[in-house]
Amino acid sequence: MAEQEVPELETPGLRNLPLAAGVVALVGLADSVYLAVKHFTAEPVPCSLVEGCEKVLTSPYAEVAGVPIAAAGAAAYFIAFALAVLAAYGDGRMWKLFGGLATLMAGFSLWLIYLQAAVIGAFCQFCLISAATSLTLFLIFLTSALISKETSMK
Repeated sequence: MAEQEVPELETPGLRNLPLAAGVVALVGLADSVYLAVKHFTAEPVPCSLVEGCEKVLTSPYAEVAGVPIAAAGAAAYFIAFALAVLAAYGDGRMWKLFGGLATLMAGFSLWLIYLQAAVIGAFCQFCLISAATSLTLFLIFLTSALISKETSMK
């Protein structure tokens, strides 16, 4: 199968967005791996900016079917990183997949912020970093879509 070039990523303002997304995804990956390791080792997570990390991380919402959300997040960030790198090398199909994943991740992060605020009543700074990271990935993709649309309308 031949590599599919996507002209919208060749627009000067868009060339570096997949690389930027890859860097942001690495930040999310590091954060999620840290939380997953802390979960599996049952070590407390130090909270220096907000109080409530342990309350959030030991809540029933910290796992789904026995799998820590942090581990699922690490997998999602790794996939986002891989898709962004492949898109940076010109495979536009991967950028579209990245956009779908980034949208799901941002939506899930908003749900988790809601849970922290309205249900658990505490915030975890590392969870908020992850949320900011996934929302940033979504905004990077949204920016590329808006610029591509604007460029194609000219």
